[in-house]
This record gives sequence, structure tokens and C-alpha cells, in this order.
Amino acid sequence: MIDARKVLVTGASRGIGRATMHRLRRDGYEPVGLARKPPPDLAEDEQFVDCDLADTDAVTELAAQLAAAPPFYALVNNAAMAPTTSLDDTSLRDMDEANRVNVLAPLLLTQALAPGMRAAGGGRIVNISSRAALGKVNRTAYSATKSALVGMTRTWALELAPHNVTVNAIAPGPIDTEIFRVSSPPSDPRTIALKAAVPLQRVGTPEEVAHVIAFLLDDLAGFITGQTIYIDGGLTISAVK
Repeated sequence: MIDARKVLVTGASRGIGRATMHRLRRDGYEPVGLARKPPPDLAEDEQFVDCDLADTDAVTELAAQLAAAPPFYALVNNAAMAPTTSLDDTSLRDMDEANRVNVLAPLLLTQALAPGMRAAGGGRIVNISSRAALGKVNRTAYSATKSALVGMTRTWALELAPHNVTVNAIAPGPIDTEIFRVSSPPSDPRTIALKAAVPLQRVGTPEEVAHVIAFLLDDLAGFITGQTIYIDGGLTISAVK
């Protein structure tokens, strides 16, 4: 039988991933965090795995270990690489690094955990995309790879539906995380304009995204699959972009 509380969360040392770890622990799950290094507030009884998701060989090795372990109930593909370069300055290295973290790592980890979910007769996969997949200045590599993640979400949802495994994506808009503060400095005119364009007139919090992740893992969310949920304060419906 599957352990219905075991959840793998990538990018779990900060931001949305860290908030998700805290939320799932409070909800009674047994989350296993994955990131390059553990967070400073790691609890003594918290499970954590060190892995650089930009290192495809390391991810492949880890995926083999996970595939041989007792099955997971859910996977949250949250880790991300977000180069902030213009069209003219986007390099092949930018594209490669973003692809390895944002596309290949989710693929390898999903391939590792999906067989256990199939065998157990159910499971949950949540992929963290981004509102930037719809287009954002200076985000060629990030937008491209986050769009790819949405495409994979829809495809995996179709393939895994017969096994009662749901696959959904969450596309956050501006969320107050470390990666947002680095890529969108508060004093940058584009950041100021972005915040002004949000109908709710604020940025979101990691905890608000973690809440939707927890919702998608719930038993009563079992009829939702192949969807992309935007958490952006109304930015995607705003007339000002």
C-alpha cells in the first residue's frame, strides 16, 4: 500500500517550497524536501535530501533511488531556475540551465515516482509553472521552460488519468520570494509597474501558494486534472500588463 502522507517537494529550502513543507507537515503529511542544501530552520525530524537539480546525472541517480524506495503519494515539482536576460542577451547556457532545472528534473522525478503511484492506484503531481509562461520581459529562458512544464502537465494528466493519478500546474504571479526579489528588484521601474498592474494591489505570499498545493493534494480534489491555476492577484485578467 502507498503511504498516503509521503510527498516529495523540490526547491524545499526557501520560498514556496519551504512554505509548502511547513503546510504539509501541519496537515499531517510526511513531506520529503529536496534542494541543493538544507534550510537553516530544518527541524530535527524533517526529512531532507541534498541534490543539485541542475546536475542531470545527480538527478538521474537520485531518481533511481526514489524509484526503488516505497512509493510516494505526491510530487511537487517546485524548484526553478530563472535567468533574467533580454532577448539579445539570452545565451544557450541560460536556456540549457533553465531547461535542466525547470523541465528535465521534473521529468526525471515524475518518471521515478509515477510507477509507484500507478501500482498503488492513485497519486498527485503538482507542477509549479509561472504566470511568466504567458510572456514577460527579460524572461526568455524562464518563460519557455515554464510553458513547457504546462504542456507536460496536460500530457501527463492524460496518460496518468486511467491510474487515478492527477497532474495539475500552479502558475504564480508576483510572489514575495527570494527569487522574485532578485529577479524583480523593488526599485526597478518594471517591478513598480508590475505591482501597480495587480488588481489586488499587492504581491502574493508563499503561504498562499502552499495553500493551493495542499488543496490539490486533498482527496476531494481528485476530479481536477490537467489544469493550470493562476495565483496572481488577478494579473492575468488585468487590462494592464
